[in-house]
Amino acid sequence: MSLNATSGNPLAALLSGDADGIGMPSEEETGGGRGGSVANGSTHTASTEETSAVHPGGMTAGDGVRETRGFPTSASASASTLVRPSRSFEEFVDQLLQCKPLEEGEIRYLCEVLKETLEREENVQPVRAPVTVAGDIHGQFYDLLELLKIGGKPPDTNYLFLGDYVDRGYYSIETVSLIFTFKVLYPDRVTILRGNHESRQITQVYGFYDECVRKYGSANVWHYFTDCFDFLPLTAVIERQIFCNHGGLSPAVDTIDAIRALDRFQEIPHEGAMCDLLWSDPDDRQGWGISPRGAGYTFGQNISEEFNHRNGLKLIARAHQLVMDGYNWSHDQNVVTIFSAPNYCYRCGNQAALMELDDECALPPSFQTFDPAPRRGEPMVTRRTPEYFL
Repeated sequence: MSLNATSGNPLAALLSGDADGIGMPSEEETGGGRGGSVANGSTHTASTEETSAVHPGGMTAGDGVRETRGFPTSASASASTLVRPSRSFEEFVDQLLQCKPLEEGEIRYLCEVLKETLEREENVQPVRAPVTVAGDIHGQFYDLLELLKIGGKPPDTNYLFLGDYVDRGYYSIETVSLIFTFKVLYPDRVTILRGNHESRQITQVYGFYDECVRKYGSANVWHYFTDCFDFLPLTAVIERQIFCNHGGLSPAVDTIDAIRALDRFQEIPHEGAMCDLLWSDPDDRQGWGISPRGAGYTFGQNISEEFNHRNGLKLIARAHQLVMDGYNWSHDQNVVTIFSAPNYCYRCGNQAALMELDDECALPPSFQTFDPAPRRGEPMVTRRTPEYFL
């Protein structure tokens, strides 16, 4: 079946409804048709975290989701000379651990320094064991604190974060600021990858843009962060054995070297290898299939086995999908999904998990599961639930 089957009507391919079967909110995210064909023509609907999409041109599918905004000129491109803050990055951490956001100028400085670090990293960033791997966090700051309590704080624990730091939760700014500050302070002990939510288009729909404007009175902070997102590595490999990324595999790249050759310093494209790596999902069916998300693909066990064999790997570790136990094995233990946002969207009732690898990178790895942190007062949040939570 051609992936251009919906040509001329980008919204025709979008699925709606409760794909998870657990009452989880659907997510209208970026997508659209793509040229080429799939191996088996499967239109099977996989169980996914997000099930519908926002057309790249700004049209939305589903009721109650407003049209996305265009991308204004980058604030960092027109801002005055960068000023070094009076406080240290260690002081940033102390403040952020109290769930108090940084000043606008401090965030700008943090992002500029981090970009210099990330620019030196590879599309496929090598990671040494021991390391603890975390999946989606989605602005659930107090659950991030719980994660750090269970796994340990940097630099005592080495971390690999698989992306989706922002959107949906109430504290995306504090969450991504803390993770970015850890990366600046401990660049060799903290590795951060890009998720599909580290995107200008998606963050305009699912809360991060609105949070930035609400807390700072303008979109400047959103610009600083989203410009920095373009520098995040796409994937990592732990001890040459475990391939890690946010989403999944792509029919456009079947080797690690091909991923290394991609140009990642851009907004996430609507199609192609970079898009697929951040959007695709494993499926029970063999071969490549059309993704119900409207972006990326589904891929079967034969695809993951072939990718691992071709690249001398033992495991694919990824995030991107809500799993009720915090982690889930698939494809005869060729793929593991890790999700680190407990009680996702403050309503799904799931556990969260961390994957821990020892000095020997022994497989199978161990997992730490945890429940949500006790809810605290949220004075900056309106009583009405925003549309992107429904």
